Amino acid sequence: MLAITLYRIFDFYELLIIAWCIMSWFPRGVEVLERIREALGMVVEPYLALFRRFIPPMSGIDFSPIVAIVVLRLVQRVFLYIL
Repeated sequence: MLAITLYRIFDFYELLIIAWCIMSWFPRGVEVLERIREALGMVVEPYLALFRRFIPPMSGIDFSPIVAIVVLRLVQRVFLYIL
């Protein structure tokens, strides 16, 4: 039961990261989208900031979310292996 709950939490956080990335494609100025973007940023940015220290943007593209998701998946598998 604990393993399933942790698995779902990791999957949900991964979806939040993906949603935050997709939100960056939309133009700024729409109030509803700005609120959603802010809320997602408050949850996702602290985790992504860990990777941005080591992975600079290349040609204006931020690859830190991809690395963050890969690390999240690795941690998820370690937890599931332990439990």
